[in-house]
Amino acid sequence: MRALTKMRRIMHLLLVIAFLAAIPPLATAQSATAPPDSPGTVANTPPAQPVPAYVRPTEKTKFHNYIFDMIGPYPILGAAFSAGINQWDKTPPEWGQGAEAYGKRFGSNFGIAAVSTTTRYTLAEAFGEDTLYYRCDCKGFFPRLSHAMISTLVTRRGDDGHRVFSVPSLVAPYAGTMTAVYAWFPSRYNAKDGFRMGNYTLLGYAGGNIAREFIYGGPHSLFHHGHGAQNQDSKP
Repeated sequence: MRALTKMRRIMHLLLVIAFLAAIPPLATAQSATAPPDSPGTVANTPPAQPVPAYVRPTEKTKFHNYIFDMIGPYPILGAAFSAGINQWDKTPPEWGQGAEAYGKRFGSNFGIAAVSTTTRYTLAEAFGEDTLYYRCDCKGFFPRLSHAMISTLVTRRGDDGHRVFSVPSLVAPYAGTMTAVYAWFPSRYNAKDGFRMGNYTLLGYAGGNIAREFIYGGPHSLFHHGHGAQNQDSKP
């Protein structure tokens, strides 16, 4: 129970940080559109640089990123970390302790991630959404953190890459945990437990986006930099 309480506090803290981090870019944008104090201000203002046009990923690119999100380092490390928490918290208690129990918990968490990822990519294809993560072109830790958090439930759609609320990204985490509840978890678990665990999976999505923002953005980031990979909300 203590582990669950800590995870809830972390989730709330990350949401608060994302909200506060979203304030500076808005203030900057407002100041940029304010009338100048003198004619010299206009003369000294550098010309705006054009933002590269969005380029929709190819099917090959989407497949490579699906494999990366399915069996890449982030889902493996995430499953190992979650299994460690479950092992310490004895969840579920029927699986006991020891190496075999840890293996079950790792396999369970990895399976949840696999179902969630497959659901997200399948629904995104049906909705016409782009599942790739695009790093923010903004500067500073908090603006980039805010972008990573917001991108958990916001994605791009259409040929122009306009940003929309992503239903697949919201549904996918709960599809994975509900599958676990009714497929391999002990029978005493129910839909309420699946929903609760889905909240933690969604938090894991946010953590993965933070890693993509600051560490490695995935296979597509190697050849999409500056070519549709920029955040449309960033400053020109």
